[in-house]
Amino acid sequence: MSVSPYQPQTLFDKLWSAHLVTQRLDGRDIIYIDRHVLHELHAPHAFEKLQAASRGVRRSDLTFSMQDHTVATKPGRTETTNPDSAQFLRAMRAGSYRNGIRLFDIDDAEQGISHVVAPELGMVLPGATHAVPDSHACTVGGLGALAFGCGTTELEHILATQTIALKRPKRMRVRLDGSLGPFVTAKDVALRIIAEIGVSGGRGYAIEYAGAVARAMSIESRLTLCNLTIEMGARSGFVAPDDTTFAWLEGRPYAPRGPEWDRALAHWRTLTSDDEAFFDREVVINCAGLEPQITWGTDPSQVIGITQRVPDLAADPETKAKMERALAYMGLEPGTSLLGLPVNRIFIGSCTNARITDLRAAADIIRGRQVAAGVQALVVPGSTTVKRQAESEGLDRVFLDAGFLWGESGCSMCAGSNGDRGLPGDRCVSTTNRNFEGRQGRGVRTHLVGPEMAAAAAIAGRIVDQRSSF
Repeated sequence: MSVSPYQPQTLFDKLWSAHLVTQRLDGRDIIYIDRHVLHELHAPHAFEKLQAASRGVRRSDLTFSMQDHTVATKPGRTETTNPDSAQFLRAMRAGSYRNGIRLFDIDDAEQGISHVVAPELGMVLPGATHAVPDSHACTVGGLGALAFGCGTTELEHILATQTIALKRPKRMRVRLDGSLGPFVTAKDVALRIIAEIGVSGGRGYAIEYAGAVARAMSIESRLTLCNLTIEMGARSGFVAPDDTTFAWLEGRPYAPRGPEWDRALAHWRTLTSDDEAFFDREVVINCAGLEPQITWGTDPSQVIGITQRVPDLAADPETKAKMERALAYMGLEPGTSLLGLPVNRIFIGSCTNARITDLRAAADIIRGRQVAAGVQALVVPGSTTVKRQAESEGLDRVFLDAGFLWGESGCSMCAGSNGDRGLPGDRCVSTTNRNFEGRQGRGVRTHLVGPEMAAAAAIAGRIVDQRSSF
């Protein structure tokens, strides 16, 4: 049931009501999806199921296919550079062509990670709904969109009907007060929120990020912030659109133009939560004094500030057991400082931190320096567009001259689906979004950080506080 227009509404209420088609007998709502982006790990199976049922894609003009999860990142790559990916790439190609879907293939000038490409091309717009068969679909909430990750069965339904069946989430507002200090980024803010509310603290909610810190963030930073919403267990997360959003979107290939832009802009300016709107939960984070964050354990809530120490074991038996397992895997003890801890692998990339602003920030740390002996460092731009822009600015030479590997666009070492993995026992400082056991390779110990801390660790060969080291 939609909310009465005569009572104050949250932005979530407005977006949900605007896309509500009907309600199922099981209580789930049918929500219309404006645009969606597919990737090659899950879409081919959905295409096969549609074909077996003699069904087609309802709106191929609103659907886009991306080769990103399994693609090799080595320079000069082909579909066989990573042999394990060839079957996925070919199946994605065949299914997309059969259904008349625009495919961003490995040699496309705009290929990249779906959550990077969709915003930069203007596929995702304020107030729109968006679906991707990937948990980090919520990334594009940085533009004020309502985005949902979906499974293969859900994807088949979306492709056939242009709708998704969802239980209506509750509403949470996370207010970010204060301002960020030097070298403190949206990644640090997101990790701090997860540390505060936990990996299940957002379960059953859609989260609106508000407050002075969110308003002051660039769009790239908002995308990073929203990217980690799923790590709180939430269904979706977004920042209300504003002039920063509109300026960033104007002129992008899939954004409206001319009179359509003017009409869209007038509508987008209404996309705010009303002053008296009710939220089911409110969380306030004071960001004044926040320092760069780093994970010490094996989930994104096991986080400390860079000058803090690994916490003591919790009294609660379940939490204590979880901490003990994480510490054993990471080779750490309670009370340990992470500062000075040797590292041997660095990864800068993923849909969390591989946009042009992330690469610029990392390059500023690295410029004129050398990667420490024994450290393998890899940079993978989030899209071919980002890669092209970085190369036009000479950032590739900064990384290469320092001893980094410079890759082609793709998901790469985020989950290792393309073969980019560490070795057992590696300690990796990574700009990705998950530090689960084995996520970046069997036995790899991952510390999640922002791009500047990753760059600083590559140069030092150990975990350092970039605020005082560079």
